[in-house]
Amino acid sequence: MADTFRITLCQLNPTVGDIAGNAALARDAWEQGRVAGADLVALPEMFITGYNAQDLVVKPVFHKAAMAAVEQLAKDCADGPALAIGGPWFEDGCMYNAYLICKGGKVASKALKHHLPNETVFDEVRIFDAGPLGGPYSVGNTRIGSPICEDAWHEDVAETLAETGAEFLLIPNGSPYYRDKFETRLNHMVSRVVETGLPLIYLNMVGGQDDQVFDGASFALNPGGGLALQMPAFDTAIVHVDLERGTDGWRVKDGVKTAQPDTWEQDYRVMVQSLRDYMGKTGFKKVLLGMSGGIDSAIVATIATDALGAENVRCVMLPSEYTSKASLEDAEACANALGCRYDYVPIAEGREAITNTLAPLFVGLEEGLTEENIQSRLRGLLLMAMSNKFGEMVLTTGNKSEVAVGYATIYGDMAGGYNPIKDLYKMRVFETCRWRNANHRDWMMGPEGAVIPDNIITKAPSAELRDDQKDSDSLPDYPVLDALLEMLVDNDASVADCVAAGFDRDVVKKVEHLIYISEYKRFQSAPGARLTKGAFWLDRRYPIVNRWRDPS
Repeated sequence: MADTFRITLCQLNPTVGDIAGNAALARDAWEQGRVAGADLVALPEMFITGYNAQDLVVKPVFHKAAMAAVEQLAKDCADGPALAIGGPWFEDGCMYNAYLICKGGKVASKALKHHLPNETVFDEVRIFDAGPLGGPYSVGNTRIGSPICEDAWHEDVAETLAETGAEFLLIPNGSPYYRDKFETRLNHMVSRVVETGLPLIYLNMVGGQDDQVFDGASFALNPGGGLALQMPAFDTAIVHVDLERGTDGWRVKDGVKTAQPDTWEQDYRVMVQSLRDYMGKTGFKKVLLGMSGGIDSAIVATIATDALGAENVRCVMLPSEYTSKASLEDAEACANALGCRYDYVPIAEGREAITNTLAPLFVGLEEGLTEENIQSRLRGLLLMAMSNKFGEMVLTTGNKSEVAVGYATIYGDMAGGYNPIKDLYKMRVFETCRWRNANHRDWMMGPEGAVIPDNIITKAPSAELRDDQKDSDSLPDYPVLDALLEMLVDNDASVADCVAAGFDRDVVKKVEHLIYISEYKRFQSAPGARLTKGAFWLDRRYPIVNRWRDPS
């Protein structure tokens, strides 16, 4: 029996729906494995279609095309290592999330996903049928078990594979990022190693898809849980991994162990990568945003510059009579520090025209929120006009605190195609600005140094829609608000839980009310990078019409 086995691990970035492009990536990776003398070239879960393709997979013409592409890959890759690739597989009236083992010019083996995730961003139960608990597949005279993603979070699939002769585990994944997920993954995989006594290779994809970013960070563990290999987070990588067979079975030879970035860097990378891939995969090249002189637009401009390059970012100041001199100076200073185009488009004349148009209807009524929102909606109109004229996608800039309580104007500052900070609470916005000013990485396309002026970070937040306006006029102070939102939104705490934690009940009830009545706004909001398991969209799905309130 062979006492060495080489796997080429392909931590790559597929595009949902680009079957031909994904197949080309797979073919190139296979060729690299062939040249390196690999026995097996492995790609992640659902690679041929991209992940998560959602209900697109159910469309017959689509999944038939994906299956045909895998069968063609098998023929193209017949002379060399086996190829393992994830994709949909339809047979006997059932649709499976499958891991397809191509060798000898055909799909020779199939591993079928048994545990279908049906929580947070996953709806696999509505799309796929559960495969049976199966045994390993053979490559040469080596037997490999492949629990598919969620399967590896449960002990029964790996246990069955070990009992039926698997010699090591190769786990293909489409596992999207949320904060601190790496440790969670690692702990589950260590459990599988301890339970089975088998080496384990965890292969994850990278890249952005809508709101989600797949963070890679593939790794290998030996029996006992020792780390043998750690691939980089977020970067594409093709690595040749060797296993050696001894008297006590297979062991993964020590390879590169790339250090993992801290939480602040990971979150920032996700926001950059999500925007970069959203743009690249939809075909947009340039963006624009309203640059207010506040902290949210400053960090979004910075993220956009790091994702796309300064030459592809337009910052637009749209001042009213309420825009402070400091905001004018701060906005221009930030745009200049980033190297972005900066346009100055005052809205006074447009606002006066709208005010005069509505005056006969509003006679005798006091000015208030309506007039404030006219400013915001006029800015949205102007930004969308520029977007149409220049072919640049509008970025929205509302942080999670604002999105949660509806502190935003629908059809105004909410107008746009993508929001990189949608899942970033206000207090984390401040710290993220400080982090970016102090840190630069080679994946950032923007300049080094303090690109966000200190005054933007330290001044009191304000929408500047009326004289002397502060966010605190309408909302609890952000440290209090964010702490409450983390409890009510991220952790599903009750009002009583919040009161027990020391918060004033009237404040808690106000925040709860704002959360519920703002659901219609979130339903119409732009997608944005998912950073937590409590992100608005797929992680948290509430009815728009909802009269229930927590009585506790």
